[in-house]
Amino acid sequence: MAGKPEIVRRIPDGPHTLSVTVSRDRRLRKSARWTLNEDTIHVRVPDFTTAEQLDKLLDDITARVLKQRARSRHRNDAELERRAREINRQYFDNELRWHTIRWVSNMQRRLGSCTHGGTTDGDIRISDRIQHWPTYVVDYILAHELAHRKHPNHSPAFWDYLSRFPHTERARGFIEGVAYAQGEDPDDLI
Repeated sequence: MAGKPEIVRRIPDGPHTLSVTVSRDRRLRKSARWTLNEDTIHVRVPDFTTAEQLDKLLDDITARVLKQRARSRHRNDAELERRAREINRQYFDNELRWHTIRWVSNMQRRLGSCTHGGTTDGDIRISDRIQHWPTYVVDYILAHELAHRKHPNHSPAFWDYLSRFPHTERARGFIEGVAYAQGEDPDDLI
Protein backbone atom coordinates (compact mmCIF):
# COMPACT_ATOMS: atom_id res chain seq x y z
CA MET A 1 0.00 0.00 0.00
CA ALA A 2 1.08 3.54 -0.69
CA GLY A 3 1.75 5.80 2.23
CA LYS A 4 0.16 9.19 2.63
CA PRO A 5 1.67 11.68 0.11
CA GLU A 6 3.87 14.27 1.72
CA ILE A 7 4.89 17.56 0.09
CA VAL A 8 8.66 17.50 0.02
CA ARG A 9 9.51 20.32 -2.38
CA ARG A 10 8.10 23.47 -3.89
CA ILE A 11 9.82 24.63 -7.05
CA PRO A 12 9.30 27.80 -9.09
CA ASP A 13 7.88 27.21 -12.56
CA GLY A 14 7.53 30.49 -14.45
CA PRO A 15 4.56 32.33 -12.95
CA HIS A 16 3.55 29.30 -10.85
CA THR A 17 4.98 27.04 -8.17
CA LEU A 18 5.00 23.29 -8.53
CA SER A 19 4.60 21.08 -5.48
CA VAL A 20 6.31 17.71 -5.35
CA THR A 21 4.66 15.03 -3.22
CA VAL A 22 6.23 11.70 -2.36
CA SER A 23 4.61 8.57 -1.02
CA ARG A 24 6.33 5.30 -0.25
CA ASP A 25 4.68 2.25 -1.79
CA ARG A 26 5.40 -1.31 -0.64
CA ARG A 27 3.93 -2.66 -3.90
CA LEU A 28 6.65 -1.03 -6.02
CA ARG A 29 9.62 -3.37 -6.38
CA LYS A 30 12.09 -1.72 -8.76
CA SER A 31 11.35 1.82 -9.84
CA ALA A 32 9.41 4.93 -8.99
CA ARG A 33 6.27 6.13 -10.70
CA TRP A 34 5.26 9.74 -11.12
CA THR A 35 2.54 11.88 -12.62
CA LEU A 36 2.02 15.59 -13.07
CA ASN A 37 -1.46 16.87 -12.40
CA GLU A 38 -1.94 20.63 -12.70
CA ASP A 39 0.71 22.06 -10.36
CA THR A 40 1.65 18.93 -8.42
CA ILE A 41 4.15 16.24 -9.31
CA HIS A 42 3.06 13.06 -7.49
CA VAL A 43 5.93 10.61 -6.99
CA ARG A 44 5.53 7.06 -5.66
CA VAL A 45 8.74 5.31 -4.67
CA PRO A 46 9.56 1.80 -3.46
CA ASP A 47 9.54 1.60 0.32
CA PHE A 48 13.28 0.81 0.43
CA THR A 49 14.34 4.00 -1.44
CA THR A 50 17.08 5.82 0.49
CA ALA A 51 17.08 9.57 1.09
CA GLU A 52 20.04 9.94 -1.29
CA GLN A 53 18.28 7.97 -4.05
CA LEU A 54 15.11 10.00 -3.50
CA ASP A 55 16.95 13.33 -3.79
CA LYS A 56 18.57 12.27 -7.08
CA LEU A 57 15.27 10.95 -8.42
CA LEU A 58 13.43 14.16 -7.54
CA ASP A 59 16.19 16.28 -9.08
CA ASP A 60 15.90 14.29 -12.32
CA ILE A 61 12.11 14.41 -12.47
CA THR A 62 11.82 18.11 -11.66
CA ALA A 63 14.53 19.05 -14.17
CA ARG A 64 12.69 17.12 -16.89
CA VAL A 65 9.33 18.65 -16.02
CA LEU A 66 10.68 22.21 -15.79
CA LYS A 67 12.51 21.90 -19.12
CA GLN A 68 9.41 20.67 -20.97
CA ARG A 69 7.10 23.22 -19.34
CA ALA A 70 9.46 26.12 -20.16
CA ARG A 71 9.59 24.92 -23.77
CA SER A 72 5.78 24.79 -23.91
CA ARG A 73 5.40 28.26 -22.36
CA HIS A 74 7.75 29.67 -24.98
CA ARG A 75 5.34 28.48 -27.70
CA ASN A 76 2.15 29.67 -25.95
CA ASP A 77 -0.13 31.76 -28.19
CA ALA A 78 -1.25 34.98 -26.48
CA GLU A 79 -4.46 35.38 -28.53
CA LEU A 80 -5.58 31.78 -27.96
CA GLU A 81 -4.74 32.20 -24.29
CA ARG A 82 -6.91 35.34 -24.12
CA ARG A 83 -9.82 33.60 -25.86
CA ALA A 84 -9.52 30.53 -23.61
CA ARG A 85 -9.52 32.70 -20.49
CA GLU A 86 -12.65 34.49 -21.71
CA ILE A 87 -14.41 31.19 -22.47
CA ASN A 88 -13.38 29.86 -19.05
CA ARG A 89 -14.74 33.00 -17.38
CA GLN A 90 -18.00 33.16 -19.31
CA TYR A 91 -19.02 29.52 -19.40
CA PHE A 92 -16.99 27.55 -16.85
CA ASP A 93 -16.91 29.93 -13.85
CA ASN A 94 -13.10 30.22 -14.06
CA GLU A 95 -12.76 26.73 -12.62
CA LEU A 96 -10.52 25.30 -15.35
CA ARG A 97 -6.73 25.47 -15.38
CA TRP A 98 -4.30 24.60 -18.11
CA HIS A 99 -0.63 25.13 -18.71
CA THR A 100 -0.34 26.38 -22.30
CA ILE A 101 -2.38 26.71 -25.44
CA ARG A 102 -1.03 27.04 -28.96
CA TRP A 103 -1.59 26.49 -32.66
CA VAL A 104 0.19 23.49 -34.18
CA SER A 105 0.76 22.48 -37.77
CA ASN A 106 1.24 18.74 -37.24
CA MET A 107 -2.41 17.80 -36.61
CA GLN A 108 -3.67 16.47 -39.90
CA ARG A 109 -6.91 14.87 -38.73
CA ARG A 110 -7.73 16.09 -35.24
CA LEU A 111 -8.79 19.65 -34.51
CA GLY A 112 -7.45 19.86 -30.97
CA SER A 113 -5.97 17.93 -28.08
CA CYS A 114 -5.44 18.35 -24.35
CA THR A 115 -2.80 16.42 -22.42
CA HIS A 116 -3.15 14.82 -19.00
CA GLY A 117 -0.22 13.73 -16.88
CA GLY A 118 3.45 13.62 -17.72
CA THR A 119 5.64 16.61 -18.48
CA THR A 120 3.05 18.14 -20.82
CA ASP A 121 0.06 18.03 -18.45
CA GLY A 122 -2.35 20.83 -19.29
CA ASP A 123 -0.95 21.65 -22.72
CA ILE A 124 -3.70 22.33 -25.25
CA ARG A 125 -2.93 22.19 -28.97
CA ILE A 126 -5.23 23.48 -31.69
CA SER A 127 -4.76 22.58 -35.36
CA ASP A 128 -3.71 25.64 -37.35
CA ARG A 129 -5.81 24.46 -40.30
CA ILE A 130 -8.91 25.83 -38.50
CA GLN A 131 -7.51 29.33 -37.93
CA HIS A 132 -9.81 30.79 -40.58
CA TRP A 133 -12.92 28.87 -39.59
CA PRO A 134 -15.79 30.89 -38.06
CA THR A 135 -14.98 32.29 -34.62
CA TYR A 136 -17.78 30.34 -32.91
CA VAL A 137 -16.33 27.07 -34.25
CA VAL A 138 -12.78 27.84 -33.12
CA ASP A 139 -14.17 28.92 -29.73
CA TYR A 140 -16.10 25.64 -29.54
CA ILE A 141 -12.87 23.70 -30.15
CA LEU A 142 -11.24 25.74 -27.38
CA ALA A 143 -14.19 25.10 -25.04
CA HIS A 144 -14.10 21.39 -25.93
CA GLU A 145 -10.41 21.06 -25.06
CA LEU A 146 -10.83 23.18 -21.92
CA ALA A 147 -13.67 20.92 -20.76
CA HIS A 148 -11.25 17.99 -21.00
CA ARG A 149 -9.34 19.55 -18.10
CA LYS A 150 -12.27 18.58 -15.89
CA HIS A 151 -13.46 15.48 -17.77
CA PRO A 152 -10.61 13.73 -19.64
CA ASN A 153 -12.86 11.52 -21.75
CA HIS A 154 -16.08 11.95 -23.73
CA SER A 155 -18.31 10.76 -20.89
CA PRO A 156 -21.90 11.96 -20.42
CA ALA A 157 -20.55 14.27 -17.69
CA PHE A 158 -18.13 15.78 -20.24
CA TRP A 159 -20.92 16.50 -22.77
CA ASP A 160 -23.15 17.92 -20.03
CA TYR A 161 -20.34 20.20 -18.86
CA LEU A 162 -19.51 21.30 -22.42
CA SER A 163 -23.16 22.16 -23.05
CA ARG A 164 -22.53 25.34 -21.05
CA PHE A 165 -20.92 26.69 -24.22
CA PRO A 166 -23.93 28.09 -26.14
CA HIS A 167 -22.73 27.38 -29.70
CA THR A 168 -21.98 23.68 -29.23
CA GLU A 169 -24.65 22.27 -31.54
CA ARG A 170 -24.10 24.90 -34.21
CA ALA A 171 -20.32 24.34 -34.17
CA ARG A 172 -20.70 20.56 -34.23
CA GLY A 173 -22.98 20.96 -37.24
CA PHE A 174 -20.29 22.98 -39.02
CA ILE A 175 -17.66 20.35 -38.17
CA GLU A 176 -19.94 17.55 -39.37
CA GLY A 177 -20.43 19.40 -42.66
CA VAL A 178 -16.68 19.79 -43.15
CA ALA A 179 -16.11 16.14 -42.25
CA TYR A 180 -18.83 15.01 -44.67
CA ALA A 181 -17.31 17.10 -47.47
CA GLN A 182 -13.91 15.50 -46.79
CA GLY A 183 -15.31 11.98 -46.47
CA GLU A 184 -14.30 11.75 -42.79
CA ASP A 185 -16.07 10.77 -39.58
CA PRO A 186 -16.65 13.94 -37.50
CA ASP A 187 -16.03 11.99 -34.30
CA ASP A 188 -12.46 11.38 -35.45
CA LEU A 189 -11.78 15.14 -35.60
CA ILE A 190 -12.26 16.06 -31.93
